[in-house]
Order: sequence, then structure tokens, then C-alpha cells
Amino acid sequence: MNTVTDSAPAREGIDYTAVKRRQQAVWAAGDFAVIGNTLQIVGETLAEAADIRAGERVLDVAAGNGNASLAAARRHANVTAIDYVPALLDKGAARAAAEGLQVRFEVADAEALPYADAAFDAVLSTFGAMFAPQHERCTGEMLRVLRGGGRIGLANWTPEGFIGQLFGVVGRHVPPPAGVASPALWGTEAHLTTLFGAQARGMQIRRKHFNFRYRSPGHWLQVFRDCYGPVQKAFEALPESGRHALAEDITALLARFNTGGSGSLVVPGEYMEVIITRRGERRA
Repeated sequence: MNTVTDSAPAREGIDYTAVKRRQQAVWAAGDFAVIGNTLQIVGETLAEAADIRAGERVLDVAAGNGNASLAAARRHANVTAIDYVPALLDKGAARAAAEGLQVRFEVADAEALPYADAAFDAVLSTFGAMFAPQHERCTGEMLRVLRGGGRIGLANWTPEGFIGQLFGVVGRHVPPPAGVASPALWGTEAHLTTLFGAQARGMQIRRKHFNFRYRSPGHWLQVFRDCYGPVQKAFEALPESGRHALAEDITALLARFNTGGSGSLVVPGEYMEVIITRRGERRA
């Protein structure tokens, strides 16, 4: 199975296949699981908000190392997790095996899901689907594989929150691909309404926070430079003087968001928890 669909058309001069291959390289860099594991609470609260039930067919889109997948499996759902970075799925599979949880991990593109229409009762994504470069295509695929009356549960970083601001800082030093819509749009109600509104019977949006807890700004920066692909690749792309400037700007951002005082680092990262109920009735 191809990890990126070669049939993705160029629109307005954008080669989306090339964009996604670059994304794959970014997310495969470092060791995202070191950071991803700390986000498990987001998967748990999303599974609760989406009312995941035993026996339901659940798809975790852009699953990474499996936070939402494991949360759904703990609730005895029949879970499939997809991502286009095999190494991330391997980490999720190891976690599932360690806990004795049944999850199918499959390499697939969020913009070309290899499943039949109405194949799932619920579709989840924690900080994953928002990074698909073609927002409408990703949305259309999630809606297509979801049965009528099913739920989509999303956790998306907001543009004004810490991670949204972090990507803004990084983008000023290493510009993102020209013309590609910002993933932070998924953290705005207006964009979600544009993407899902026509197919949504209901949409619940809550602003929530995940607290990044580290020993110090320097500790956070070291972990993210070593393990978080987007930050690691940004530093690698810069000369030494540029790396120093980026480190200074990120440290200033951490200081602005830190609520932990001088003895530690506690940075609230705002995100939107979104539950969308699809129009239509469940098929027998």
C-alpha cells in the first residue's frame, strides 16, 4: 500500500504529493513517541466526549503512536489506526501489545482512506488530521467512511494557543510550503463549520488545555529538538546563527506561556475538542 497517494492532483501549482512526502520525512524524524505518550490524556478525554462504546467500529485518522486508538480500545471498541508514517504506527502497536489491547494498525493516507463508505461508527483524530495539506479532501474522506448518525471526534491545536504560536515562530525562520493552508485553521470554529457544517447534524466545540510539564525551558527545548520532527527539522535547515535565533525565539515563547514559575515549566497548550454528529441515520 502506498503511504502517499500518487494520484493527488496539483492545485494552484501545488504538488501535494511532494508536500506529503516532505511531511512524512518530518514526522518520521526524531522520536515523536517520547512526546506523543505524554498526550495520552487527550485521547482518553476525546474518547469519552465522543461516547465511544464497546463493539463500535472506530477509525483513528493520522493516529501517530496511537493515543486515541488505545483509548478507544480500552473501551472495547473495534479499532483501526492509520497513519502514513510506519515508524509511528510501530510505536503504537508496541504500546497496544504491552497493554494487551486489540488494534489494527495500517499504513494509509488520510486523504485517500482505503475503506468502504459508512464502514465506521466513529472517526477520531488527536492532533493528526489537522496536518493533512488538503483540508477538504481529508474531511470528505472522514465523512465518507462514517455511517449516518456517527461521530467524528477531533482534538486540534488553536492558532492562538502555545502550539499554534510555536508553529508561527518556526514558520518565520523556516517558511512552510507556499500556498498550503495552515493546519491551525482546524483550531477555529469558522473553518470547522466550513469543512463539516453541510454534513453535520450537530457540532460541539470546547476549548481545552493540555499542560506541557518540563523541568525548564531548556529541558523542553532539548526534548523537542531531539524528538519532535517539525522542530528538529527546522533547526537542521538553519545555519548556526539561525539556530541560535530560533532557540531564542522559542525560549521567549515558552517564558510568555509558562505558568510554573521560575522552578519549573508548565505551559498550557490550548486546543479545541470537537464532536461532530454526521447527518443521516444509522444503516441496518
